[in-house]
Amino acid sequence: MVALWLALAWVGLQRLLELWLAQRNLRWALARGGREYGRSHYPLFFLLHIGWMLGWCAEGLVRGQLSPFWGLWLTLFLLAQGLRYWAIASLGPYWNTHIVVVPGGKRIRTGPYRYLRHPNYLAVALEIFSLPLVFNAWITALVASLLNAALLLGIRIPAEERALRLYEEQSSP
Repeated sequence: MVALWLALAWVGLQRLLELWLAQRNLRWALARGGREYGRSHYPLFFLLHIGWMLGWCAEGLVRGQLSPFWGLWLTLFLLAQGLRYWAIASLGPYWNTHIVVVPGGKRIRTGPYRYLRHPNYLAVALEIFSLPLVFNAWITALVASLLNAALLLGIRIPAEERALRLYEEQSSP
């Protein structure tokens, strides 16, 4: 399954480049007095993404064939990538895989943030769901999607909202 190995190489390279960008942006934010929140849950997302990649690869190899609807799932995956990179570009140096609030920073309300509060999370959720389905890895798609939703809705988004509320309270006269 050449397609599986190509997808793994693409996603692996993508994740490495995003981690590099996140570290660069983290250094930028911290140099401007940024404060990080929710650090304790960060490893959970790291493990989720590694498990997701290993899961769809293993399950795809076991199943040994693409989904009959692989074109639909691949299209959804590619659309999610477009949304994600639009979100990353819209945030510029404020984009990060960590929760960092920069004093004097502004809340971004352009690009996809004009329409959605968390477009990057929507893109990642679509990605986590759709790519495994290209390879008939429906168990991975289901389990990873449920874990991602639990982490986002139960931990990550509430932590972000608390950090922004604290920042807004401290910034208001």
